[in-house]
This record gives sequence, structure tokens and C-alpha cells, in this order.
Amino acid sequence: MTSDQLFEQIRLKKSFLCIGLDPDYEKLPARFRDLENPLFEFNRQIIDHTHDLVIACKPNTAFYECHGTKGWDQLERTVEYIRARYPEIFIIADAKRCDIGNSAARYAGAFFESMDCDALTVSPYMGADSVEPYLRHPGRWIVLLALTSNPGADDFQMTGNENQERLFETVLKKSKHWGNPGNIMYVVGATRANMLVKVREIVPDHFLLIPGIGYQGGDLNEVAGYGMNSRCGLIVNASRSILYADSTENFAQVARIRAEALQHKMEKILKKVI
Repeated sequence: MTSDQLFEQIRLKKSFLCIGLDPDYEKLPARFRDLENPLFEFNRQIIDHTHDLVIACKPNTAFYECHGTKGWDQLERTVEYIRARYPEIFIIADAKRCDIGNSAARYAGAFFESMDCDALTVSPYMGADSVEPYLRHPGRWIVLLALTSNPGADDFQMTGNENQERLFETVLKKSKHWGNPGNIMYVVGATRANMLVKVREIVPDHFLLIPGIGYQGGDLNEVAGYGMNSRCGLIVNASRSILYADSTENFAQVARIRAEALQHKMEKILKKVI
């Protein structure tokens, strides 16, 4: 999917919402636990009830890998289902890979060829040669970790060099030349919304993936105010606040209500920009 196609979905759906498909087995409604493919069946209902409200889905691979090959199979089923039923949805594999050479190339093949995802989260810690193999795949994206919302992020990301340039700024300045706004996005946590001003000074045209709306306390209006550009440029993710809003048989309907509330807020924000 190109940046123009992604922007078109934002315009058509009046939304820049991404749902994190992070099915925690212990939190699933009880009836799913007896099914052969509980993670997939849960995902399927969430997707069916929200597909018209979201532009992207972001399965975090940890929630599948912890179940071994059976979990991985359900991740693949989830991606295949989205591709078959809702091909306009942008699929981000949240795997946070970090390696070089043949290993990075194989990770790229796994997510871009075998699984047919649009994007993959990648750590830039090992430098340019850990990112380049992913950029060999036309039409696919990498989402580089830039400024995350966890408390430990300050251990490295906010540290400065002799020029008082913080590490996350160095990452942005260097990595933006490895690709372009059509194949590189950046992760910036919603709880650091005020830092989006500095991020946009460095990468004004790139898409930003923003987790942290909902349970982590990020504010949608602040994120949009600081981080939106003339083509929106934001993909805002919500996971637990949508997936686990209800634990009864009505979980999917309640998930839609939560997603719809966010979409309505986004629609109002977008009217001021596009």
C-alpha cells in the first residue's frame, strides 16, 4: 500500500484509527477458550465489527508466539482473513525485529512475503544495515521505534550527546535518509505528545504510529494538535480499551461502540485538516 492509498483510506473512513489485535488468552470471553482457534475467532469478530471504522490493524506477535506453532498459525489466519475480506485495511506486524544481513532479510521475507503484511515494526538500534534488508520490498513499510512511552525509554532515548541532541532525535535524523516517507514510519508514544513538535521538525512528512491512547493515558486531541500534518500523517492505535471493554457475549458490539467513539472524535479533527 502506498502513502497515497493510505491517505485515501483516512479520507474515506474519516478515521486514522488502528486496532491492536493483541488477544490475551486469559482475558478472552470464556466460550472462546474451548475453541480450536480461540485467538483467530476472537480477532475475526473484532475485525468484522470494526472494519469500517479503522484504517489499520496491528497484531502484536508476542500474543501469538507464546502459544507456539498453533499461535503462529492463528496469526497467519488473521492476516489471511483481513486480506480476503477487507483488503483496504493496512496490516502492521508488531514484532519489533532487530538483526542484520541474512537474518534481517529472512524476517522481511516472513512478514512481507509469507504473511503478506504491509508493515513491520523494527528497532533501529543496530544501524542502517539492520534496516536496509526490509526496504528491498517495494510497497512495504518499516515502522522504526523512535520515542516510546514506557518509563524506561528515558534510559536511552532521552539521553543527549555533546551537541545536546537526544538519541531519539539522532535516530530520526539518520534514519530518514535510509528510505523515504513512502516506506518508513516512526513509533512515537501518545504519552509524549508534546515531543511530537520536535519529531515533526525532523520528519514533517512521515507517518507516525502512535500507541498509548486509552489505558496508557494518551490524549487524542493533544496527539493530533502536536503531530498531525496536512495529510493527517498519524495512525493512532488502541488495543485493550477496545478489545476488553466487555467480557460478555456482547464483547464485539461493545468493541464497536468504543471504536466508533474514537472514530467520531477523529472525524471532527480531520475536518480541520483535510
